Amino acid sequence: MAAPVRVAITGAAGRMGRELIDVADSRDDVEVVLAVNRSPIEAVSGVPVRDADDLPELLAETDPDVMVDFTGPESSVEYVAACAEAGVGVVVGTTGFDEDGHAALDEAAESVPLLHATNFSRGVAALRRAVREAVAALPNYDVEVTETHHNGKRDAPSGTANTLLTEIDDVRGESERVYGREGDQPRMGGEIGVHARRAGGVTGEHEVLLADDHQLLSLTHRAGSRGVFAAGALDAAVWLADRDAGRYDFDEVLDA
Repeated sequence: MAAPVRVAITGAAGRMGRELIDVADSRDDVEVVLAVNRSPIEAVSGVPVRDADDLPELLAETDPDVMVDFTGPESSVEYVAACAEAGVGVVVGTTGFDEDGHAALDEAAESVPLLHATNFSRGVAALRRAVREAVAALPNYDVEVTETHHNGKRDAPSGTANTLLTEIDDVRGESERVYGREGDQPRMGGEIGVHARRAGGVTGEHEVLLADDHQLLSLTHRAGSRGVFAAGALDAAVWLADRDAGRYDFDEVLDA
């Protein structure tokens, strides 16, 4: 049996950090050798948590194969740069990067293997492919994209919603996006409505609605727990370990 992939986890006290540690504990193919967090906390599910400010030194000390990051754009760029310097591969699930943030990921990928995805759910991967087929088959239908997340999610629309919009644009060509509607807002031809909702503890829901005057097609994915994203990210970490430097995509993990 192959040795488990040695994983470092950032944002250990956050929603996804905790989920990653819990899911990793149930698997034989990964071992959490380092967990860090910005604010002080002793441990998560029995795993000691270290100070994220010391990440460069901790990477050298613990020698992980891959770091998994679901924090925020600013922190993520900092952590990824530390991994590039230390020669540690990176799986990034953080969303909301601006142009400079994406450029920082590209720069790190020149030194280490890096996989960034806006969603690590196999169901969402299937949704993306279904959306492409539906949009191609229904070229004159109106399209609306709606996403719902917990009340603490910062970026809107979600990274997954933006990925779905890109899939639609790849098929139809770039469309004007209308974010919410207020006042006198009849729908104009060629636009895509985009709606973001924030409420309670909703893990994640995405709907792509296509309609003409006589038919309506709704494609929806609902995540029942963050465990599906954690499992996918750890699958990506196992796949990424020992890869050459470069930028990788979660579809490559699924296809493998």
